[in-house]
Amino acid sequence: MFFLLSKVLDFVLLPTVWLLVLLVAALVARQPRRKRQWLVAALAVFVLSTNTALVNEGILAWERPPVPLSALPAQADAAVLLTGITGVNKSPHDRVYLGQGADRLTHALWLYRAGRVRRIIISGGSGAILRKAHTEADDLATLLRLAGVPARDLLIEEQSRNTHENALHTKALLAKHPDVKSLVLVTSAFHQRRAMGCFEKVGLRPVAFPAGYRSSDRLATPDYWLLPSPGAMQELGVLVHEIAGWLTYRLLGYL
Repeated sequence: MFFLLSKVLDFVLLPTVWLLVLLVAALVARQPRRKRQWLVAALAVFVLSTNTALVNEGILAWERPPVPLSALPAQADAAVLLTGITGVNKSPHDRVYLGQGADRLTHALWLYRAGRVRRIIISGGSGAILRKAHTEADDLATLLRLAGVPARDLLIEEQSRNTHENALHTKALLAKHPDVKSLVLVTSAFHQRRAMGCFEKVGLRPVAFPAGYRSSDRLATPDYWLLPSPGAMQELGVLVHEIAGWLTYRLLGYL
């Protein structure tokens, strides 16, 4: 039930949905004053949600900052790579389709190749409502094997559908591998707060290693501060979704 409700919440929190609702309200309003109020509200949502600078500042404030390699243990037992970066709805299913945030994968591979982790744990089934041809964990394991990581150094957890389950199922997997004690958690920077909270709640104490940054450096150019961008609205949707997810997890006791 929570899984389905979270999908509904994702839709409701989209800035495009807010804008559509305000425009429809203006269209059906009978009183001219009400119509103007709804239109002004719609204009305000449009201006604020498409402002690159404002949205970027919000993402910068929420994302966890980069962690230098020197701040990591000399060699951890494993990196935990969270999924959520592959396109499971695209066919044919004879290949892997990577989306935004795919440097979660390259960061985990980098840690392994640099000798900072001995193994890679891939955690994640599918966040889709309907059953898919294969899991995201399987997809990423395929890519890592193609990149030269031997199968013996990969541990796969493919039951979880959200961050809370990532933590629970990873802990259950580690119970079968008592030699894996120290962990580095690799996920997107905007998602790192929630992920770390979930893993710490179940008793795991990984070191955070954010990847997949959606923010950019601040600019002094007029287009950064003044010109509307449809991409900013998409990024705001991601930010609102993640903050709402963090608050929901907090209320449910997952953090």
